[in-house]
Amino acid sequence: MELNAVDFIKTLGVTFAALFPIVNPLGCAPIFFGLTRNYPQSAQKVLAHKIAAYGFVLLIVSSLFGSEILAFFGISLFVVQIAGGLVVAITGWNLLNQPADDSSQKVQPGTLEDALQHAFFPLTLPLTVGPGGISVAITLGAHLRYQAGPGFEHGYPRHFIAAAGGMLLVCFLVVVCYGNAARLVRMLGQSGTSILTRLSAFILLAIGIQILWTGLSVGIPQMLGPAAH
Repeated sequence: MELNAVDFIKTLGVTFAALFPIVNPLGCAPIFFGLTRNYPQSAQKVLAHKIAAYGFVLLIVSSLFGSEILAFFGISLFVVQIAGGLVVAITGWNLLNQPADDSSQKVQPGTLEDALQHAFFPLTLPLTVGPGGISVAITLGAHLRYQAGPGFEHGYPRHFIAAAGGMLLVCFLVVVCYGNAARLVRMLGQSGTSILTRLSAFILLAIGIQILWTGLSVGIPQMLGPAAH
């Protein structure tokens, strides 16, 4: 099916609407700051751009080849959800139990090189683009193939470019929110930041458990299915 301007905008909008609540750059900004607060603001801004770039590539690859990659390694999607849910939940738990920021405590400042070592894991995967985002990207990719019809001659590239535009917009908001996380913290103050960070950490813990539970609820029946017969 050929893609006109209205369908292009619709595909872009649907992709953005599906991914934005999952990636949640605004809600994850306090988590990002909590994990990178010992780095200078300049390093945080570089990290924000790196995370957005890695996240965009991860979403694109998941959309294009996610199903094939999982099938090649014999990995089911529910296994990705279980493993990713565990990592997300552990990250949220660690942040929830992180000691309160004490101005009398000297924090050893980190370097940009140290910061970049954590740009992909855990800051991009699974914090920003986790199992939920990957699952949505894989689903969107399959839907685009179905919508465009078989073969590239039926307009699939145009559909995919529209979806990539939605992914790019989400990742741009990651740059904006993460890059200004320190400014957000200053606006909220120490007590407001502490409350927001703890709340975000608790939500992150809950999201991790939900992803884990979703994986288990799908995986356990599949594993017990043959045995039940």
